[in-house]
Formats: sequence, C-alpha cells, structure tokens
Amino acid sequence: MRNKRLLFVLAGAAAFGLVAAVSVSRYLSNAQAFTRNMNNVVVAKVDIPLGTTIVAEQLTQVQLPADAVPDGAFTDGQKVVGRVSVVNVAAREPVTDFKLAPEGSAGGLSSVIPEGYRAMTVKVDDVIGVAGFLRPGAMVDVLTVIEQPSDTSSSRNPISKIVLQNVKVLASGQNIDKPKDAREAEQVKAVTLQVTPEQAEKLALASTEGKLRLVMRNTIDQGDEQTQGVDKRALLTGEHAAPAPEPGSLKSEQPKAAPAAPPAPPAYRRPRAQAPKAETPAPAPAAPAPPAPPRPSVEMIQGAKKSTVEFP
Repeated sequence: MRNKRLLFVLAGAAAFGLVAAVSVSRYLSNAQAFTRNMNNVVVAKVDIPLGTTIVAEQLTQVQLPADAVPDGAFTDGQKVVGRVSVVNVAAREPVTDFKLAPEGSAGGLSSVIPEGYRAMTVKVDDVIGVAGFLRPGAMVDVLTVIEQPSDTSSSRNPISKIVLQNVKVLASGQNIDKPKDAREAEQVKAVTLQVTPEQAEKLALASTEGKLRLVMRNTIDQGDEQTQGVDKRALLTGEHAAPAPEPGSLKSEQPKAAPAAPPAPPAYRRPRAQAPKAETPAPAPAAPAPPAPPRPSVEMIQGAKKSTVEFP
C-alpha cells in the first residue's frame, strides 16, 4: 500500500516537472524570438526644439519591435549628431530622417526654409501684424494700398489690392518656434515670411511704394481668391450684408446668400400706371319672334277618308 502511494507521488511529481520544463522551454524560446525581432532605435532623450543642431547628449537608444519601427528611423546615434531638426521633437520620440534638415545645413532659420523659397522680413505694428497674433506657422495674405499709375500727376486715386496669398510666417520677431499658448498675443516689430523669388520682388515693391497690411487666414483654407481691387469709386458703391459664419468654418460650409433683387428703375423710367378700363356690358340676348297666326282651314270628310284644306 505504501509502495503504491509512493509510486503515485513520484509519478505526479514527474508529470508536474515535465509540464514545468515544457512551459519554461516555450517561454525561453518565445523570449529569444521576441528579442531577435527587436531593433535599436535612436530617440530623443529631451525635447529638441525646431532649428536646433542635435548633439549626442540629446539622444538615447531604445528597443522597439521590428514591425513598430517608423520609416526613416536611425539605429546609430552618430548619424544624427550634427543634423538640424526642422520640427519639434518630443522626448522619447523616434528621430526620423524627415524631421531633420539635409546634411550640412546650418542651424537656425535657414534650416527650416524649403528648397526654392526665401525668407523675407517685413516691419509690422499692432495693426499690420494682426494685433500680435501672427506666430510661426500662421498663413497670411499680403495686401497693399498703392497709388494707381495716372497720366496726370494732380489726380490721386489709390487702390487696395491683395498681391500675395497663402504666405507662411516663418518667424515672429526672433522666434522661429510656435508658442505653447497661442491664445496670448505677442508684441513684435517684424515678421519673416516664406516667399518665392518672384513673390519677394512683389513684396519689396509693395512695401516701398505702398502701405502693407497682413491679413490672417485659416491654416486649412487653401483657396485662391482673385479680386479686382478697390479704389475710391468702388468703395462708395456699398456692400451687402451677409450672415456671420461660425468660428473656424470654411467657405464651402457657409450658407449661400440669396441673390439680390434688381434695383428699381429711376422715377423717370418707370412706366406710368394705367387706370383699369371699364368693362363693356355683354349684349342682352334677343327676344324670340312671336309665332305666326294660324291660317283658316276646312275639314273635309269623303267616305272613310278625312282631310284638312287650308286657305291663304
């Protein structure tokens, strides 16, 4: 009896040991497979602001699964040192190639200027600079008030015209980074715009010959509005009232205004109202003619035959 119990205990211990060995073996094999699928990825150790030349102290390495590594990630931190960031890189965020300027780029404002564009600074105040709400990344239209060319120098007819549209603000004052709280205005004396060489020529002439105004637009509004400009004559024609749109709404989401009724013609052109004509009464129906008087007649009987003879 004791031998049977001992054999049962030994058999149970062997079975549990076998199950534990198999479980540990599977765990170790899965851990090894998981480790083989991990890759070293360079991430930011601290926040890296836009336009910063990256140094080794700002980087570290972490292991990520192979299917979770973003495109353009680096496995060697030495390939990132000396590069310039063109966006803000948060701490523990992978550093990828599209977040960095090309190799050899200098730090600062020049590193965030796209190829084929230029940075041009214009002087602003509280009115021109939209009360200090022009921050890096904002989109603006450039409007100028300039004198129209005229044959006679005595006549002055200024015109207001939008000369540039959808221009990006690269820097506000000496700041090229977006503020943490965009609800607060910042008083600056100059803003730097991202323009093409052709736009730079127009902007230089507009700032020299006329008065500039910067008009802020929604960052997702990429519409191209072609206007004729406004001079004194067009200014005095007035404007129709329109319902105010909701904050941040797009033009396509706004209700369409009903077409305006055509203006009434001047008094001397209005047709005179004619008095209604009196209706002519319809003719009364003619009375029926009286019946003709009966003519004299004689009834004649000849045997079984009966007839009537009328006299004239």
